[in-house]
Amino acid sequence: MVTAKKFNHNTIYFVIFVIAWAALAMVASQYIVAYPMLWLLGDKFTSPLWTCIYYALTYLITLALVIFIPPRLVNLWHKKHPSATAQTNPLATNATELGLQHLPTFTDIGLAPIGYVVYTLGANLLINFMQIFPWFQIDQTQNTGFGYFITTGDRVLAIIALVLIAPIAEEIIMRGWLYGKLRTKLKAPLAILLVSLLFGLLHGQWNVGVGVFVLSAVLCGLREITGTIWSGMLLHIITNGIAFYALYVL
Repeated sequence: MVTAKKFNHNTIYFVIFVIAWAALAMVASQYIVAYPMLWLLGDKFTSPLWTCIYYALTYLITLALVIFIPPRLVNLWHKKHPSATAQTNPLATNATELGLQHLPTFTDIGLAPIGYVVYTLGANLLINFMQIFPWFQIDQTQNTGFGYFITTGDRVLAIIALVLIAPIAEEIIMRGWLYGKLRTKLKAPLAILLVSLLFGLLHGQWNVGVGVFVLSAVLCGLREITGTIWSGMLLHIITNGIAFYALYVL
């Protein structure tokens, strides 16, 4: 992992921008996809097939927004300000910064179930603590977009969206791009805290957000240990798979 640089005003601006940009991309992509689909499809929009397509399109747009747009904005600024000191584009990224510099290893695979145990224990402890607050609704149902299944094919589509597409894309975005950018400026504990807070807030529900905050902290920790997002991606898939089974099968 890249050594964190000295904390200064430029660092603060950079950190605020990448966090805000990641949040904006995650939220804006949902509206960019949802409104045209709702207008074109009407009630069909809620079917498992179109919900799966919605997931795929939303994450594709988010990935494009976070990976390709920021460096191009910087390049445009440099073209309009040719007298500015030439610098390496700080918003450009690469496979190493995204944590995708090599294929998964046996270490990545082996650490994933260990991470799941750590996540489960940590999430249970924090959720139990949060129950002392009266506004914390532990039984609030999470809205995944999948309200019903008629056929086995419907269930398969939901698994593709929730257990494969979402974890893979979210790891590239949050523990890949965002965490990679923050670690060029910040030390690991603060980067982990900021990424995990944002990840929890983006889920929009206290009972879900608390759990995914802990999950994100573990995922970031695995990124620190292995230098890649493969182990975290596998852990995220396992977590969503177990949650899917508990929510839609049991």
